[in-house]
Amino acid sequence: MRYEIKYSPAFALGVVQLEGGEAVRAEAGAMVSMSPTIQMQTEARGGVFKGLKRSVLGGESFFINTFTAAAGGGEVTFAPALPGDIIALEIAGQSLLIQSGSYLVNTAGIEIDTKFGGGRTFFSSEGLFLIKATGTGTIFLSSYGAVHQLDLAAGQQYIVDTGHMVAFDESVTYEVTKAAGWKSTLFGGEGLVVRLTGPGRFYMQTRAPSSFLSWLIPKLPGRRE
Repeated sequence: MRYEIKYSPAFALGVVQLEGGEAVRAEAGAMVSMSPTIQMQTEARGGVFKGLKRSVLGGESFFINTFTAAAGGGEVTFAPALPGDIIALEIAGQSLLIQSGSYLVNTAGIEIDTKFGGGRTFFSSEGLFLIKATGTGTIFLSSYGAVHQLDLAAGQQYIVDTGHMVAFDESVTYEVTKAAGWKSTLFGGEGLVVRLTGPGRFYMQTRAPSSFLSWLIPKLPGRRE
């Protein structure tokens, strides 16, 4: 497999070249275009139970599409629903935790499941569950805006707004907490944050969909009777 990410960071497009017999799996609706030599199969990956768990708890589609190249290979392109970037990450033994909505595509050696975040994420805008990627291979993630990467050393802490989370290594521990006092949390516009502790990789997006919606919705015309 060969890939290229074009038009970053505002309107990224992932272009994947597959050899004959190679396959990638993608979130339903992520495919933009493909060669006629690419065969697409739609299924609830891991069976109905895993599909339901990923959909209801993880915020992802019930279905996963598998794209397989026939003899001679072919091309398939992908893009996220929101304007932003795409990053390709390598996984080899280290699990990756992904915020709901950022998963896009993965190679066949990676398993996609959900992970319970525990009561500490009860107030988080990302919900109680995260997407968990395990195995060996390449996974493509999307963001709203550009992606900023941090490599946290052991014991190093960093604080990020919940709406700007993209993904982090499972070796990174996290705790959801209020930005300051409850008055600042409720009225200061910052809300809740995630306190991360290394070691491991952490990726955040430079824009938050919730912030854009908060700006946009008051400007929409009211419904006319």
